[in-house]
Amino acid sequence: MSVATVLVEVYDRLLKTYGPQNWWPADSPFEVMVGAVLTQNTAWSNVARAIDDLKAAGALTPEAISSLPEERIAQLVYSSGYYNSKAKKLKSLVAFLNHRSADWLDALSREDGGTLRAGLLEVHGIGEETADDILLYAVGKPFFVIDAYTRRTFFRLGVAPKKAKYAAYQEIFHMGLPRDAAMFGEYHALIVRHAIRACRKTPLCDECPLLDLCPTGRENVRRA
Repeated sequence: MSVATVLVEVYDRLLKTYGPQNWWPADSPFEVMVGAVLTQNTAWSNVARAIDDLKAAGALTPEAISSLPEERIAQLVYSSGYYNSKAKKLKSLVAFLNHRSADWLDALSREDGGTLRAGLLEVHGIGEETADDILLYAVGKPFFVIDAYTRRTFFRLGVAPKKAKYAAYQEIFHMGLPRDAAMFGEYHALIVRHAIRACRKTPLCDECPLLDLCPTGRENVRRA
C-alpha cells in the first residue's frame, strides 16, 4: 500500500471503531487557544480543572487575561502545572491577538495560514504543536497536529521514522490527505483516542483494529 492509502485506511478504521470524537472540547475559539497552551506537559484532566477555575473567576476572555496580573492568572491555572510559565504564555498569546484587531478571530480567519503560523511561532511559549492546535481547532486552518501519540502510532505502522522532525511527520499527512481542517481535526482526535485505548507505550496489540496494517503489532503478537 502507498502511504496515502495507509493514511486513509487508518482513518476509516479508527472512525469505524471509535466513532466521531467531536474535538476540541471547548465553548469558544479562545477557550481552545487557552487549552492548547495549558495542555503542554500535562494531562487534559488538569487542563479542564484550570479552565473551570478561569471560567469561575470570569477570566476566560482575552480582555480578562490582558487586564489581570500575571500572578493572579498563575493562581487560576495552578492545576495545569508550570503555572507561572503558562501565565506568561497566556499573556503573550493575548498580546498577539490584540495586535490584530478587536475582532481578532475574523482577522485570524482571513489571514493566510502559513503567515499566521509563522506569527504564532514567534509568540513566547508557542511551539509547532501548540500553534497547530490553535490553527486547526480554533481558526479552522488545515494544519495536521503532530503529537507524541501520532509519532508513536505511525512509527509502529512503519509510516515514519521514530526520530523524524515535526515538519517531516506533518508533511506525510499534508501530502497524503486532502487539506481539510474538519478531517484533520477528527483524525488527530481519533489518533489520541486510539493511543490511549490500544497503542499505549506498552501496546495492546491483540485489541488493535490496525493490527494487520502494523508490522510492530504483528511482531509483538508473533512473539507473545
